[in-house]
Amino acid sequence: MNFRPAFQALAGMALCLGMGLAAVAQPRAPAQAPPPIDYKSASTWLCLPGRADACAVDQSAMIVGTGGTARLEQFILPAREPTIDCFYVYPTVSQDSATYSDMVPGPEERRILQAQFARFGKGCRLYAPMYRQLTQTAINTAMAQPGGVETLRAAPLPPGGGPYADVLSAFRTYLSDNNQGRGFVLIGDGQGASLLTRLIAEEIDGKPVQRQLVSAILLGASVQVPIGGGVVGGTFRSIPLCPRDSQIGCVVTYSSFRDTAGPPPDALFGKPGSGTIAACTNPANLRTGKGDPDSYFSAQGNVASPAPNWTGDVWAPVGTPFVKIPGLVATQCVNNTLGSYLAVHVNGEPRDARADDIGGDMIHGGKVDPAWGLNLINMNLSLGDLVDMVSLQARIWRPAASR
Repeated sequence: MNFRPAFQALAGMALCLGMGLAAVAQPRAPAQAPPPIDYKSASTWLCLPGRADACAVDQSAMIVGTGGTARLEQFILPAREPTIDCFYVYPTVSQDSATYSDMVPGPEERRILQAQFARFGKGCRLYAPMYRQLTQTAINTAMAQPGGVETLRAAPLPPGGGPYADVLSAFRTYLSDNNQGRGFVLIGDGQGASLLTRLIAEEIDGKPVQRQLVSAILLGASVQVPIGGGVVGGTFRSIPLCPRDSQIGCVVTYSSFRDTAGPPPDALFGKPGSGTIAACTNPANLRTGKGDPDSYFSAQGNVASPAPNWTGDVWAPVGTPFVKIPGLVATQCVNNTLGSYLAVHVNGEPRDARADDIGGDMIHGGKVDPAWGLNLINMNLSLGDLVDMVSLQARIWRPAASR
């Protein structure tokens, strides 16, 4: 049976599984709903400053050189007294059986913190709330049966709201109880980036708190800008794209596809809006949009996209959470008839004993689904560049009163 119509309907609702986008048009909340999650309780946060939690994890990487040598890159210790905060909302990872996840963290939530967020401790204090996200299980089920999309659309929200209500409550609690006038970076991928995009548009853009926005990293989300090279206007009225690493108060955003296979007609990412295009900013080179990224790939991969044999013919077993293959990848922002996206070129060489590919493709039924591109590894592609950018911004940012 062909389930592509159901898949298309999910795309139209911006529902994505795995580590992709899931900004579902929310059904109506029941009347007299119970109060939202209590984010004043430390148990509702995966990461908070000053405690051993999901962000206090190994970040070491095995670096495999072209000559077959392998060396260990030691774990980077967190900054002692960072001047800014990072607030992170994770992508769709929950394996819970219900439509929306519960507030009990599973191994998948903890793994994604290690894979995407913990490294940012190099430059900022880390805040990562749990939230009742639309689960990977629910999306998979909707895709696999006729009528599943409508069933999912009609599903009641969790008591007290839903994914956005939870993230909004967590952010407001952070501002009132923890922020104390500090600058903050908002970081999200997929479902998390979509929720943060809405939060920025409704709670920050054009409001006094915008003065505290150091930057926003929104990967795999549809941030739109005007056609013709505009960097502001579209999704956000007054928050521009980042033109350089040292810019404050700006946005980094992209969705990635192989340069040999750009977004197909049914792509879930990189598509234009009405009079706008999807924004693309390349952390490997924000000035030109073309560069060699500082990639940190997962040594193990994930269920939707298993990791390749990173070391190839080299005898160098990867016992670290991350692996680095210098020179393997080049990235460039492109805007063509297919869309606006980060084109990823893999410099696989037969004479190079290392891996000649990077994985990251969404696999459905044993086949690559081109509609997803490489969005499963959006963050990994330029994780080192993004961490360095935030660390630089932390050194530059000053409270509005001292500017």
